Amino acid sequence: MNTFQHVLYEYLMTIGFSENLAKYSNMLVLFIALLIIVFIVDFITRKLLVKAFSKFASLSKSNFDDLLVSNKVPRNVAHVIPLLIALELTPIVFYDFEIFENFIKKGLQVFAIVLLLWIVRSTLNTLKDFLKTLPSLKDKPVDSYIQVFMIFAWIGGFMSAIAIITDIPFLKFVTGLGAISAVIILVFKDTILGFVASIQVSINDMVRIGDWITFEKYGADGDVIEINLATVKVQNFDKTITTIPTYALISDSFKNWRGMTNSGGRRIKRALNIKVGSIRHLSNEDVNNLKRISLIALYLENQQEDITAYNTSAQIDKTMLLNGRNLTNIGVFRKYMQTYIENHSAINKEMTIMVRQLAPTTQGIPLEIYAFSNDKRWINYEYIVSDIFDHLIAALPYFDLEVFELPSDSSLRMQKCL
Repeated sequence: MNTFQHVLYEYLMTIGFSENLAKYSNMLVLFIALLIIVFIVDFITRKLLVKAFSKFASLSKSNFDDLLVSNKVPRNVAHVIPLLIALELTPIVFYDFEIFENFIKKGLQVFAIVLLLWIVRSTLNTLKDFLKTLPSLKDKPVDSYIQVFMIFAWIGGFMSAIAIITDIPFLKFVTGLGAISAVIILVFKDTILGFVASIQVSINDMVRIGDWITFEKYGADGDVIEINLATVKVQNFDKTITTIPTYALISDSFKNWRGMTNSGGRRIKRALNIKVGSIRHLSNEDVNNLKRISLIALYLENQQEDITAYNTSAQIDKTMLLNGRNLTNIGVFRKYMQTYIENHSAINKEMTIMVRQLAPTTQGIPLEIYAFSNDKRWINYEYIVSDIFDHLIAALPYFDLEVFELPSDSSLRMQKCL
């Protein structure tokens, strides 16, 4: 018998222990000694390796090594040495107990697979954090790619562990999985859909981290803060978080505001509903009165001359205002709106500027402003729009126009009293 493996066994036999009891006692003592050795080696290795990495990271200019330390890569790698020692000494400890030896070996081999996956995961997390610091990859769905790789790694690790436990060769075990491939596809359906969606989202550049998206189906309206294999996280403007399945980005319709953000302005598209009963032709006296409005004084002067010349040459009977060419208060106000917008300092003059009359509705005739503000920031944009329409609503009475609004309770009571 090997002297080292049975050093305690021989002593116990000499002092009267039975053979079986001496063997079990010998194994127990060696096993405790192995645990102590592994624990001490693990502790020392971990301290030395982590300290060495931390020292190197503090001296290095790159932040990659700092991320390795923060993601515990050295700590996980340090477990490799005690694991190798345990694998090497296990046959010695369980020399007389082959069943125990096989059981412990399989357990250590499975742990080795798990440890390898931990090391791979922490390394990939380090790589992910590092890539996110690069400007060219900051808005790319790096999380999705890392997760896809880790899913395959975990599947491979799981199959390897099963193969070790069952003593089935790995290739034979993988071949046998073909029979249950349909079940695997069903179980990992969302993962597969998310994987395909992540690739399409990335290739087609549909969504980036930081994009403002609106997804009405899921109640999302805010900035994309995370894109991973299964979900996309959107931080809404009320600071709530909406989680959207990644595959929904290619199966459903959503709005990405990146084009607006990258353009020279943010669109203003809002209308004033003019009460139809307030619209009328303008007399010469009305026109002369409106000439005091500086923005449209020259326009009115030219229009009045052209209209008078036309009506005179055509011998139009102007005893009735309807005859011939005439200016209307809504037409002059529309021109005022156009001129006002064109001269507004917050409007981008290089983009479309238009005031248009839309089809009449039950709420009056809409006069819509279609333009773009220079400032795309939400708060400033809302201030600009409000400022414009505050002015235009206040200007309506000068043109003898009214905004349409449904009658309130007070107006109905007043009519009833009259």
